[in-house]
Amino acid sequence: MLSATKRRIIGRRMLQTIPVIVLSTFIVFGLLKLVPGDIAVTLAGENATDQRIAEIRQMYGLDQPFLVQYGEWLWKAVQGDLSKSLLSGEAVLTSIARCFPNTLLIVVMGLSIALMVGIPLGIAAASRPGSWLDGLVMSIASLGVAIPNFWLAMLLVAFFALGLNWLPATGSVPFGEDPGGALRHALLPAIALASGGVAEVSRQLRSSLVEILSSQQVRTLHAKGLSPSNILWRHGLKNVSVNLLTVISLLANRMLAATVVVEAVFAIPGMGGLIVNAAINRDFPVVQGVVFAMVLVVVLINLTADVLYSVLDPRIS
Repeated sequence: MLSATKRRIIGRRMLQTIPVIVLSTFIVFGLLKLVPGDIAVTLAGENATDQRIAEIRQMYGLDQPFLVQYGEWLWKAVQGDLSKSLLSGEAVLTSIARCFPNTLLIVVMGLSIALMVGIPLGIAAASRPGSWLDGLVMSIASLGVAIPNFWLAMLLVAFFALGLNWLPATGSVPFGEDPGGALRHALLPAIALASGGVAEVSRQLRSSLVEILSSQQVRTLHAKGLSPSNILWRHGLKNVSVNLLTVISLLANRMLAATVVVEAVFAIPGMGGLIVNAAINRDFPVVQGVVFAMVLVVVLINLTADVLYSVLDPRIS
C-alpha cells in the first residue's frame, strides 16, 4: 500500500497532466485550422450554392470563432462525445473503440518482444564488458537502431508471409473472436516495432549495469565473498530498475507513434491508419478525437511509471 504522502504526490501529478492534455489538443485543433481550403465547400460538394455552404458551416459550427469551437469541442470530449466523422457520420468514439484494440495488441506484443530479447542481451553484455559477447550485443543494438521500422516490416512481409507463407501479410483479427489468429496477424508488425526497442533496452541496461557493477559498493560485496551471479541479480538489477522503467515508458510512447507507419505496411485497421485516412480526407473531428485518445494513453503510461517509481524507490517524491 502507498503511504498518504505518496498518494498525494500521485494525485498532484494527475492534476499536472490536465494542462498537458489541454495544450496538446489546443495545438492540434489550431494546426488543423491552418490547413488550406474550406471544409464546408468540400462537404457541400460540387456546384453547391453559397446558401448551402453557409448551412454546412452553421451545421458544424464552422462559422463560430476559433476559441468557441475549441471550447465546445473540449467540453464535449470531456463528457465522452468526440463528435462524428464528417464523411461517414460514424461517432468518432465508435471508430476509436474499433481500431484501438488492434494498435494496443501490436504495441503490447512489440514491447514484450523488446523486453524479452533486450534484457537478456543487456545482462549478457554487462556481465562481460569488453568481451566479444559485449561487442556482438552492441553491434546488434546499433543495427536495430539503424534499421527503419517500415523497411524491416517490408522485409518481414517478403520473407515470412510471401516467401515462406508462415504468417499473414496483412489485416487483423479481433482478439475476442480468435485470440490465436489475432496473435498471428500481430506478430510481424510487433517484430518490426520491437527492433529499435531491443536495441534501446539492451544498450541502456548494459550501460547502467556496467556502472553499478564497477561501483565501490559492488567491489565491497565481492570482497565479502558474494558470487557474481548473486551480485548481478540481487543488487545490480535492483539498482537499475528505475532506469529500466524509464526506458520502458519512453519506448511504449515511441511505439505508439511508430504504429502509423507499421500499420500502413501491414494494412492493419488501427489508430495509425484511422488518423492518416482522416487527415488525407480532411475529416477533422476524427483527427482531433484520435489525438485526444492518444494523448490520454500517453498520460496514463507516464502516470503508471510515476506510481511504479514510488514503489521501486521510496526516495522518489
